[in-house]
Amino acid sequence: MFQSFETTADPARGTARLAALRREMQSEGLDAFLIPRADAHQGEYVADCDARLEWLTGFTGSAGFCIALADVAGVFVDGRYRNQVRSQVDLDAYTPVDWPETKPGPWLAERLTTGAKVGFDPWLHTQSEIAALARALEPKGVELHTTENLVDRIWSERPAPPASTPVAHPVEFAGKSASEKRDEIAGVLREAGQKAAVLTLPDSIAWLLNIRANDIPRIPVMQGFAIIDDASRVTVFTTPDRPMGIAETLGPDVSFTDVAGFANALAALTGPVRLDKGTAPVAVSQILSEAGVDVAWESDPCILPKARKTEAEIAGAREAHLRDAAAMIEFLTWFDATVPHGGITEIDLVTELEAQRRATNHLRDISFDTIAGSGPNGAIIHYRVTAKTNRKLAPGDVVVLDSGGQYPDGTTDITRTLPVGDVGEEEREAFTRVLKGMIAVSRTLFPKGVAGAHLDALARFPLWTAGMDYSHGTGHGVGSYLSVHEGPQRLSRTSDLPLEPGMILSNEPGYYRDGAFGIRIENLIVVRENTDHPGVDGGREFYDFETLTYVPIDRRMILTDMLDRAERHWIDAYHKSCLSLLSGRISAPARLWLTQACAPL
Repeated sequence: MFQSFETTADPARGTARLAALRREMQSEGLDAFLIPRADAHQGEYVADCDARLEWLTGFTGSAGFCIALADVAGVFVDGRYRNQVRSQVDLDAYTPVDWPETKPGPWLAERLTTGAKVGFDPWLHTQSEIAALARALEPKGVELHTTENLVDRIWSERPAPPASTPVAHPVEFAGKSASEKRDEIAGVLREAGQKAAVLTLPDSIAWLLNIRANDIPRIPVMQGFAIIDDASRVTVFTTPDRPMGIAETLGPDVSFTDVAGFANALAALTGPVRLDKGTAPVAVSQILSEAGVDVAWESDPCILPKARKTEAEIAGAREAHLRDAAAMIEFLTWFDATVPHGGITEIDLVTELEAQRRATNHLRDISFDTIAGSGPNGAIIHYRVTAKTNRKLAPGDVVVLDSGGQYPDGTTDITRTLPVGDVGEEEREAFTRVLKGMIAVSRTLFPKGVAGAHLDALARFPLWTAGMDYSHGTGHGVGSYLSVHEGPQRLSRTSDLPLEPGMILSNEPGYYRDGAFGIRIENLIVVRENTDHPGVDGGREFYDFETLTYVPIDRRMILTDMLDRAERHWIDAYHKSCLSLLSGRISAPARLWLTQACAPL
């Protein structure tokens, strides 16, 4: 199994570890210390050696941070984790804080006096993050100080850094060779008058060099930093003693060296050097500044090219999703045949679904830990089942099943909400409102220049009319056999980045009733040019979405009378496509199940 069901959080240890941290703070003359979830690469998933927030507090979520003061330690989490954090941390030692509603700067300013000192590890925080914090603290006269990591000082059994073997990602899946990508990025640098760019995101390096590795669970990357210059030469700084046979295939203009030499290499650069203030550690800009190297603050040059998938990557995504859909349908066939007999648990669902994905013989990893929340557990947005929390499915339950796979040709992410027997009218109404929002995004036609913030409300409107909402974005970007959560594209009220053809996103509205049930429906979609509507107003370009995910939506959960004619037509057409595309990929019992599941409304 890729997924384990161990309980990794241990709230009982949090108090002693916090006390040890406070002793180190006192010895450094600090009134507060920042402990982020992020590592030096700002990744959603972190290696065991970088799981400082989990080790200190017990909180295992993929986003959040702790601010420790002498008398309070706030654990800041967003809407996805507000139930989870209260079950994972010692509430006598740690105080959950709703973030981003409560921002760290004002929270600190309210609790600290003039002249107080806040310490942070400059390798774990970005320039934009620290600049925002400094602006909030300056009026109060609170100072920010860089320091070595105080958590590392007290973490006596900290694991070693990962050192997996990188392998080539075939150009048939990437659509461009590594040399073509290097030349493209070098051209961007020359045009901007920049001598080099510093890359701190492992998925940017993986994309640029067409390499994949296994340093991080669920995301096939190699941790490290890289410098690309305006002559398309690349130096990668990573863990020493890592098998690097890949270097021979990349040619003499790509070299790999010990990460210990990264700081000296930065100091030796000739500027201007391009640096992304939203992703690069503060330490990088400090090193460049102290060496007198001019910094050009611009976005990581790989970010947008990586987000705009090539035709080969889109074709790979289509195939990966059909393969994944076939596994899902085999699972759903098993679900409907097995669950009525009783005794099935959340862990059983996770185990069976992973087995079906493994049976494709193409699965490299799951793309994130499967969320299989039944009944009240479904209301925990990013619920991860453990042996301790494992729950038997009961008649009337609603199950939120959010899962995905990493395949050589694509990354998948799908959520289906499933009934256990007959479910209540309230649950079905919520499901239908969520479905209406998902369909609205799927059907939308929008002009060039529209951003995710403009479309997010389409998914929420059917819920808003009933006084309902959800505490997460409507959609995130998705990589191509890379991170299942990939920026910068998003469907979110905070995203002002215009959507462009080739960008893959999730479309996943939901609704969650604490202590009762959860609903989420998710397909992946890709932005494409719409040639049917070139625009009647001056030939303006229009885009729409191609759906990549083809798995039936459970008709037993739908209140058909709540759908209008266009929505019913969309569902029937979608199910007709599911039947057409997948009938030849599945077993005879699954084919029978699929035929019944795809019957017209």
